[in-house]
Amino acid sequence: MATATLAPPIGLTARALVEVKNIIQEKNVPADYGLRIGVQGGGCSGMSYLLGFDKAKDNDEIYDLDGVQLIMDKKHAMYVLGMEVDFQDGLNARGFTFNNPQAKSTCGCGSSFSA
Repeated sequence: MATATLAPPIGLTARALVEVKNIIQEKNVPADYGLRIGVQGGGCSGMSYLLGFDKAKDNDEIYDLDGVQLIMDKKHAMYVLGMEVDFQDGLNARGFTFNNPQAKSTCGCGSSFSA
């Protein structure tokens, strides 16, 4: 069973939190779903970020970020420890961005990295 922990390994900026809450409301995300953040193989630098809504699974850690349930597979924590997720809404780009101190290199797309 998933466990609840107080200190999340990553942070969301105020803009990112507002956008996540807007999406939850606009898309009627079920109450038993949380924001899943993690990594997966692939992308131009070897690994890419995973960001979406999902139910918690057995290997997950659950955190509360200002009322948003953050879900993360325990194995992913070492790749994203200290990462900050932001939301950009500018003329040239709109979307979530990842500032990951664990990434050894990144690519131009901003959603792929190597560890």
